[in-house]
Amino acid sequence: MKGDSSIGVFDSGIGGLTVLRALREELPNESFIYLADSANAPYGRLSPEKIIDLASLNTKFLLDKGVKLVVVACNTATGIAINHLRQTFTIPFVGMEPAVKPAAAASITKKIGVLATARTFEADHFNKTVNRFAGDVEVILRVGDGLVELIEEGKADSPEAEKLLKLYLKPMIEAGIDQLVLGCTHYPFLTPIMRNILPERVVIHDPAPAVARQTRRILEQNGGLNNSKGNTSNEYYSSGDRTILDKILNI
Repeated sequence: MKGDSSIGVFDSGIGGLTVLRALREELPNESFIYLADSANAPYGRLSPEKIIDLASLNTKFLLDKGVKLVVVACNTATGIAINHLRQTFTIPFVGMEPAVKPAAAASITKKIGVLATARTFEADHFNKTVNRFAGDVEVILRVGDGLVELIEEGKADSPEAEKLLKLYLKPMIEAGIDQLVLGCTHYPFLTPIMRNILPERVVIHDPAPAVARQTRRILEQNGGLNNSKGNTSNEYYSSGDRTILDKILNI
């Protein structure tokens, strides 16, 4: 693994930018290549076979760019496709890990909420995590239908997004959750609205920092950490309309 090669990051759209932000904070000497597969977003409505195909195509695109490691910055793609990717390609992969473990450990009410896509909830990866780390808490699941689409349209702070969030979070609040796990990398864009809806006691868990730390560990284990404080670069690609991607990057 060449230390000066870039790290590849892909998501179904702009959601993975929340992970990229954490990666850049954890690994300031690294260069990154980001791919937003916006033409096929959201992955949550696609079949498992299609998700695997798209994840493989995204990986091949990044490999052609010479990356040394790929971060699958998408919970749905991680849950459905990462085992296939690891069996197919020799490059190291880091996927999204639902923050169920820290949420369950921190819960006082012993009730936590998870907001994610249907495909994420169906994945063995997610269910094994819940069974392993949340056996003594009540886990309240809610599919965030329509949220990714609004974010991809640049409407993360819209009345439509607020209306959907109130619908999805109300049952969790009434059940007494004190921890909320964001099971989609798009959802941190909605945190300001969530904070206005949720009681102060509810802690929001974004798994991005933990993914960034795991990426550092994998690089160190493979001798691929870039310790030189030279010039870094960031490249951004999209399979679809770049309007929202470019708007966010210019903020």
